[in-house]
Amino acid sequence: MSAIAPAQPSRPATVTRSDAARPQHAPGRTRRRVRGIALGAVGLVCALVWVFPVYWMVLSAFTPAAYLRSSTPEFLPLHATGVNFSRVLEGGGFTSALRLSLAVTSLTVLAVLVFAFFGALAISRWRFRGRRSFVLAVLFIQMLPAEGLFIAQYKMLSGVHLLDSVIGVTVLYTAAVIPFTIWMLRGFVAGVPAELEEAAMVDGLSRTQAFLRITFPLLAPGLVASGVYAFLQAWNEFTIALVALPSQSSQTLPLWLREFLSASANRGVDWGQVMAASTLIAIPVIVFFLVVQGRMTSGLVSGAVKG
Repeated sequence: MSAIAPAQPSRPATVTRSDAARPQHAPGRTRRRVRGIALGAVGLVCALVWVFPVYWMVLSAFTPAAYLRSSTPEFLPLHATGVNFSRVLEGGGFTSALRLSLAVTSLTVLAVLVFAFFGALAISRWRFRGRRSFVLAVLFIQMLPAEGLFIAQYKMLSGVHLLDSVIGVTVLYTAAVIPFTIWMLRGFVAGVPAELEEAAMVDGLSRTQAFLRITFPLLAPGLVASGVYAFLQAWNEFTIALVALPSQSSQTLPLWLREFLSASANRGVDWGQVMAASTLIAIPVIVFFLVVQGRMTSGLVSGAVKG
């Protein structure tokens, strides 16, 4: 009689850690994916809302006046033409206003960076008598309304014969922009540890060499950001230029655009030409940002490596 082998008990199915964890984490990944899609959609809508006015300005600049006056708007450049730009450039005044704006803006950015840099360096790195009063003065100047200084500014420039001059407008622009720029640069200077310079001085560098080789490259992003702020303030400023440039022969681009709009209103506003003029004014700002953006990124990376 043959022996019957005993039945072996069946083994329970083994559950790996990955199999056990997959059902628990799948809902979490799904929620994160849905949240990411929702946030991306919200960001896209916000970007479209922000970009649409700029797109409409450029589209209107290339659209003939007859189609702009139509009751049915066109959202695509189906009848694009450059006649609005040619009429703006042929009207006169734009070239001289562009030269004046470029000169004033360039001098303002240079002056603001120099004075704001030394001011931020002084209040961040040194303790001197009157330091707190200087900081409070900077804060107080920020709170003053610009309109309250117009009469004093006009009399000051008139007294030194600087009305309708590049130097006069530059002085007023610099005084208006420099307080906030000092505060902006102060944060960058305070963020660079002074121990880096001390370590470089221990290695044999002088204080000036340590500052120029170690600290100054780390401040490049702050200088670029401050330059962008000063450029925008000087390029788009209107009220101070209206006070310092009373003559129609000396006008920055914002003043020229106001005169252009007023002249157009007398014969019926030609919005195609107005939008073309606005687009021409915006082009230097776009070019400036395209140039500065790469340098700002390289400055950030360079500062991180050297730090």
